[in-house]
Amino acid sequence: MRKPEILAPAGSLEKLKTAIDFGADAVYLGGSKLNLRAFADNFTNEQISEGVKYAHDRGKKVYVTMNVFPHNADLNGLEEYLTELYNLKVDAIIASDPAIIATAREVVPNLEIHLSTQANNVNWRSAKFWYDQGVKRIVLAREVGFKEIREMREKLPEECDIEAFVHGSMCMAYSGRCLLSNYMTGRDANRGACAQACRYKYYLVEEKRPGEYFEIKEDDRGSYIMNSKDLCMIKHIPEIVESGIYSLKIEGRMKSPYYVAAIVKAYRQALDAYLEDPEHYEFKQEWLDNLMKVSHRKYHTGFYFGKSAEQIYESSSYIREYDIVGVVRDYDAETSTAIIEQRNRIFEGNTVEVLRPEGDYFEVTLSDFYEGQNKIDVANKAQMIFKAKTTKPLNKNDMLIKNKEEN
Repeated sequence: MRKPEILAPAGSLEKLKTAIDFGADAVYLGGSKLNLRAFADNFTNEQISEGVKYAHDRGKKVYVTMNVFPHNADLNGLEEYLTELYNLKVDAIIASDPAIIATAREVVPNLEIHLSTQANNVNWRSAKFWYDQGVKRIVLAREVGFKEIREMREKLPEECDIEAFVHGSMCMAYSGRCLLSNYMTGRDANRGACAQACRYKYYLVEEKRPGEYFEIKEDDRGSYIMNSKDLCMIKHIPEIVESGIYSLKIEGRMKSPYYVAAIVKAYRQALDAYLEDPEHYEFKQEWLDNLMKVSHRKYHTGFYFGKSAEQIYESSSYIREYDIVGVVRDYDAETSTAIIEQRNRIFEGNTVEVLRPEGDYFEVTLSDFYEGQNKIDVANKAQMIFKAKTTKPLNKNDMLIKNKEEN
């Protein structure tokens, strides 16, 4: 059995490098055209080139999303863009529309194609159809359960890879194909501009009583009736691997570098522990505890066990108990002094947790703050560079995180 792949989101060049550093085997990103995250820090060709080099130098891969449903105008320049991506040496494109797939087969026949989850593939015959069209990998619809995945793996050619989401936001629409945002705001979710109208709070208005708003309630739990929980499969690594899923995909190109680092690390630790000794594998609660620290909605196992994605009725807000407060840019072991780039407000004397690619989280206390030659007691300017004494040695690129409730 090939070692399964952990596939991480890369919403920017910084996030790409973070994902690779923290253990991702591959990343997926959006380029300048035809991807479903119009408001992400999408990559220029120059940034794709730098990201591909960074990944390939470390034996990792880069996939580029081209997963919109294109209108006629969106096809203008498609051949040239595909050629550019091929020349940039990306490892694959992720597409859902037959026009893009057919064009790629004609223009860059040696470029690997992955079928996007937007194509809502839920059965083995459909997957085999796409494989026969030159698609190397099927990214399953999120509505597929383990029983169906195992059957698909048995009936598909061995060379046809299966990829599935294991963590992140869940869309309330079938495989993400939603018209609500476009109808309400003019922002088309299927062309990368979703306004997340499903997260809004809704009221009913009776047509003859304009201005009278009636709250929608289900069992008095609230009125966010389309607000899905987040997917989290960290406790089910054995089932994922044994089902035949090759690529474990993490959602979140719009999330922070801290989110990417923490999620990738947790799944890397869990997957490696299972692969090292499947018969004696034991789940560690600390993996889930660390996933609880990042910004998230309540967790759920989606459709894997035959259940639908549950909704959160009382609020559309994220649970966000920890913030990243700084990134270590350099460290002087002789003076125990760190040079830190601030990410959120932090006070002199604060104790923070340290997140790095290897090893467990640990705590360190920061003191003796300086900005340049000026003594300060708080780092409160966005991305300011400051120095601090530390009670334990730090490494370059360590992430410093802190419970929001602590001063």
